[in-house]
Amino acid sequence: MTRRVLPYRSPSEDVVAADGWSLVTEDGEVAMPEALPDWDYQMDLHLRRTLQVDLDRTRSQSGLPTDAPLTLSAVWTATGSNLSGPAQHVRLSEQGTATVTLNIRLRGADLGGLLLLDTALVLAERRGDARPSSPRRAGSVLWSDRESLRLQGDAPQFPMAVIDFDRTSFPSNAAWHLQISGGLESATMGSLLLLVNERNTVTATAFENAGKPRPVDRVVLSAVYADAARIMIEHALGTEDFAEDSAFPDGSLGATLVTLFNQLFPGQMIADVRLRQRQSPALFASDLQAAVKLFEVS
Repeated sequence: MTRRVLPYRSPSEDVVAADGWSLVTEDGEVAMPEALPDWDYQMDLHLRRTLQVDLDRTRSQSGLPTDAPLTLSAVWTATGSNLSGPAQHVRLSEQGTATVTLNIRLRGADLGGLLLLDTALVLAERRGDARPSSPRRAGSVLWSDRESLRLQGDAPQFPMAVIDFDRTSFPSNAAWHLQISGGLESATMGSLLLLVNERNTVTATAFENAGKPRPVDRVVLSAVYADAARIMIEHALGTEDFAEDSAFPDGSLGATLVTLFNQLFPGQMIADVRLRQRQSPALFASDLQAAVKLFEVS
């Protein structure tokens, strides 16, 4: 394990005994897996972990007074949405050993990609009387760890809403519609929106069951994701700024489209795929169908 060298004294790693994060579901609590392949943006996450903090040793080894207040803090970051935020803060002012249970709920609409969960034990308040070698600034990190959870695989993921198409300009009998707006530099989360027609109960139910899909739900979700991938790739290839030498900001629509293109057409040039799409659209459609693994059970 690589240990950071801090400009102040810090305690040994074993002052905190931390259980791993658990995923809390309707069926109970399970160890957090490496990935949730069936996750989508309607699925909120409930996560929990318990930690035991030896406060006396932490203060002593850091050169802090016995009454120095500490804070155990959890912060989340989602690479897919480019969002992050505080999950929970627990102030620790007592002595001895403290047992802390972090219990957090994260909105699915804020997540996507790789979810990073950082937990840290920090100094709660600035210490004006601290020794030169001791931490003195509020937020000085005394211990930390990171766990991650992958929330999306090769299928495109984006915010979605279930609405009545009869009240829109979309065909009343259409099952879904992927809305793309803004330029390639725009943020992905604000550029993509999957609209599902509530009148199409088969599709709406499939997304409701996305956390624990039935066989029929898997077929529907596969069809939706394949169609969404087609629309996104065709949108990208129809934009001349989408090219090999283009550079897009992290979290932008362009960066998302580049990632999707590389997943579906690994090792192929954008110009070559664009030419194939224009010259042989039927063959391109079959290539894309194969690339998205339509109806394939993982």
